[in-house]
Amino acid sequence: MEHVTSKDGTTLAYERSGHGPAVVLVSGGLDDGAENAPLAGELAGSFTVYTYARRGRGDSGDTLPYSVAREIEDLDALIGAAGGSACLYGVSSGGALVLEAAAAGLAVDRLAVYEVPYSVGEEAVRGWRDYVQRLDAALARGDRGEALACFMRLAGSSEDDIAAARSAPVWGDLQALAHTLAYDAACLADGRPPARLSRINRPTLVITGGVGPDSQAGMEGLASDFFVRAAEAVVARVPHAERLTADGSGHMADPKVLARMLERFFIA
Repeated sequence: MEHVTSKDGTTLAYERSGHGPAVVLVSGGLDDGAENAPLAGELAGSFTVYTYARRGRGDSGDTLPYSVAREIEDLDALIGAAGGSACLYGVSSGGALVLEAAAAGLAVDRLAVYEVPYSVGEEAVRGWRDYVQRLDAALARGDRGEALACFMRLAGSSEDDIAAARSAPVWGDLQALAHTLAYDAACLADGRPPARLSRINRPTLVITGGVGPDSQAGMEGLASDFFVRAAEAVVARVPHAERLTADGSGHMADPKVLARMLERFFIA
């Protein structure tokens, strides 16, 4: 484990593996970077891969108050540690952070995102706003369990799913990360793909899995095309963005399939 210091003094923990052009992997919600480890292993044969714990997670620090601008500075620090420029890959809400970083003008060579959960359509946006209000209220009163439940409902989980999760051994670990749900929400802003994505001038790859969320455990309440509609909205905003589908993958992508797609794109 190595460390780098962000502009506001926050220490970020990261792991470096492989050899070649630099790639920084950015995790999504309720993850300290561990979920990207299998993908890092697949990419390490062609790239120097940086997998890090976003602020407030794992061994990384958490200077308050939180802001998306500070998370962008975190990525800038990682890119600095990687030599001054890098390719970026972000999954889910981490993809929204990657897009914001590229729009802000960080030294990004190429970027790729996977199933960024933007809300498309008035009903979805209303649902997102309701979630943010309920999440903020739960965190304000220190109810981390209810914050997690709010997130699970947003993701399409049933009340039975939530009850089962509350009794699972991993629930305590998830509660320790519950405050970062507000950080992910901030990265997604009002839920819709922002107009500022049109500032992105780097090659961009937008990926979704071939398996719809309504066919995945704990996500059955989402529309089958939820992530597809979000991806198409991103492509409509980002100049010259490319669009691909990882056949056979759900929201947790097959790392072997995803690595092949990223290798072709990042090395092009």
